[in-house]
Amino acid sequence: MESSINKELSKYRYERAIEDLKMAIAMLEKAGYKASVNRSYYAIFHGLRAVTIMDAFDSSKHSGVIAFFNQHYVKEGIFDREISKIIASAYRLREKADYEDFAVVSRKEAEEQYKKAEMVLKAIKNYLSDKWED
Repeated sequence: MESSINKELSKYRYERAIEDLKMAIAMLEKAGYKASVNRSYYAIFHGLRAVTIMDAFDSSKHSGVIAFFNQHYVKEGIFDREISKIIASAYRLREKADYEDFAVVSRKEAEEQYKKAEMVLKAIKNYLSDKWED
């Protein structure tokens, strides 16, 4: 029963990640670069949560989700190490955009964050598609 619930929750979280990605591109097109990097990061974050819930893991802290993902999926070779670097840089840029006074986020930074989020979600979808079928 629990694995069925986790599978549905995983699908829901992945769809939420896709919604965030759509908002990221919409904000990018409207020159809302800070908002775009925020949504790109949250697309990645909800994608990670879609993966980790399949192993019945969740955390109220971003650092907890990221650490679990890195330890159990990147370190084990399920996901490429590059994804870990993307997560870290997306987190830092989102923190800068959301919390630093007078922070400036360029169009280039927002575009790069969006493209990286898109790449991460594609890798996550490839991984989860098999899990959702089981």
